[in-house]
Amino acid sequence: MQDIKDFLKTTPNNPGVYQMFAKDGTVIYVGKAKNLKKRLSSYFNSQQKDLKTQALIKHVTSIDTTITRNENEALLLECNLIKKHKPRYNILLRDDKSYPYILITNEHPYPRIDFYRGVPKKNGLYFGPYPNSIAVRETIHLIQKVFQLRTCHDGFFSSRTRPCLQHQIGLCSGSCTGLISEEEYKQNVRHAILFLQGKNEEILRELTKQMEEASGHLQFELAATLRDQITKIREIRERQYVSGTHGDADIIGFYAAENIICIQLLIIRHGRILGSRSYFPSVPADSLQDEIIAAFITQHYLNQQVHEIPKEIILKSSIADRSLLMSTLSEHAHHHVTISHSVRGERNKWLEMATANAKQSVASLLSNKANSKERFVALQKLLNLEKLPSRIECFDISHTMGEATVASCVVFTSAGAAKSDYRRFNITDVTGGDDIGAMRQAILRRYKRLQANEEKLPSIVLIDGGMAQLHAAQSVLAELNITNILLVGVAKGVTRKAGLETLYIENNPPIHVDSDSLALHLIQQIRDEAHRFAITGHRQRRDKIRRTSTLEDIPGIGVKKRRELLRYFGGIQAINRASLDELAKVPGISLALAQKIFEAIHNVVV
Repeated sequence: MQDIKDFLKTTPNNPGVYQMFAKDGTVIYVGKAKNLKKRLSSYFNSQQKDLKTQALIKHVTSIDTTITRNENEALLLECNLIKKHKPRYNILLRDDKSYPYILITNEHPYPRIDFYRGVPKKNGLYFGPYPNSIAVRETIHLIQKVFQLRTCHDGFFSSRTRPCLQHQIGLCSGSCTGLISEEEYKQNVRHAILFLQGKNEEILRELTKQMEEASGHLQFELAATLRDQITKIREIRERQYVSGTHGDADIIGFYAAENIICIQLLIIRHGRILGSRSYFPSVPADSLQDEIIAAFITQHYLNQQVHEIPKEIILKSSIADRSLLMSTLSEHAHHHVTISHSVRGERNKWLEMATANAKQSVASLLSNKANSKERFVALQKLLNLEKLPSRIECFDISHTMGEATVASCVVFTSAGAAKSDYRRFNITDVTGGDDIGAMRQAILRRYKRLQANEEKLPSIVLIDGGMAQLHAAQSVLAELNITNILLVGVAKGVTRKAGLETLYIENNPPIHVDSDSLALHLIQQIRDEAHRFAITGHRQRRDKIRRTSTLEDIPGIGVKKRRELLRYFGGIQAINRASLDELAKVPGISLALAQKIFEAIHNVVV
């Protein structure tokens, strides 16, 4: 450690942030202080320290300080540095995924409702944040059922000549073909916006009045439609409405058991529960509850991915730096933010609900961990391994008749799926349909990169396939001089039915495992996850290729002509099947341009 006395003499009494470094130069702790000199002096005085602080000080070799103008700036800088360095002795929020929103566009005469994730960039109205994509999609589905707003993109909308399936099953009003007037559709949009704002009573009053007027004018079919809307809205209100006043708050529940800590975030907007989300932060030993919750609030709400900070955050008990947090959050949100505790009545019920959900999340995780550990032990016995496998990776290949081939690599540990380590590989320079060549390329790219970056290698690699795929993987590892990975081929049975798999290991006879084996269940789970991840990536790549048609590369074909072609033929596949004469019949397409299109699509010269 640098001379601490000399260092403290030069440390200022200003507010700021300090970073503590280990011997190898890594940041192991980031903290903020109203007075840097006093705060850092407290680490090195003679008073008794808690175990966490004692462990920290043992590893500190140098300290760096940054002065800020005030405590608010110090809090923001601390949050950014923690996110950047992920110090070992800080409480770390591991889930930094952005929240999904509902978007209602406003650039089209017939606005659409859509799922949106990320920083708001598109013009329109945003509603949320929702805790997960399921909550968003359920809400969109409800709005489709009640108000029949379209979800299709503008290109699809403009190319329709007859209503799609969404209209036929009662989820869309068929605005693409003029089955509803622009004025009526905008009225439905307005009601959907009121619904998302929690103004159900206002909608019900308007719809009831319209129903009575329609009935008075003998428009019984319209009256029946309005009656059904009223009924659905009342059902939804009874199911979702939780507050006598229009609540707008985040409720933080906390539960800890067996070294697992869960923070449950219950999101309430306009008096309606939008859902909840579980967080399992990485916490140093001997951290206190109020310290953990304060760190969660800082990292969660000052994260750039969170676009909406509620007016109230409700906790079970008070936390340190509560006033500072409220001041910084209010400044960040551009409205007053209150952090409440020891609440009563309705808000206390919300808090009890969040705490109960946190407890259930911990119980579920403990159960899954116990089950996962048991499966890993069974796999160790099945494969006669000396040690329990610490990391398993699995590869799978997905394509449609050789088109848009994608390989997936999923990673599992005894704690479950390590999704942040998943990888996809777009396969190139391999003959379409050559699964063995694709597998070889994916494994080569994966472990060549891990070697170069000196990253951790798996104990076991599962290969979806038989001996041919296994031999391809073996040749790659031999080429890379990797010898400490066990390769296992997982071949499906003749009927491809689960439970009839055969396992292949080099220089060993094939292994047939009982269908009720825990080891086989683990292998099936990992293989199925690799298949899901591969096919999702393949579909995304295939759809992107198909959306990016050859039309875009043809000189003289702009947006308007592409739209005319799509409107005339109904889709890119029909254009691909069209003859030269049929292409020339499209309005605005000359014979010479039709010839260019035909040649580009079929790669021939006419």
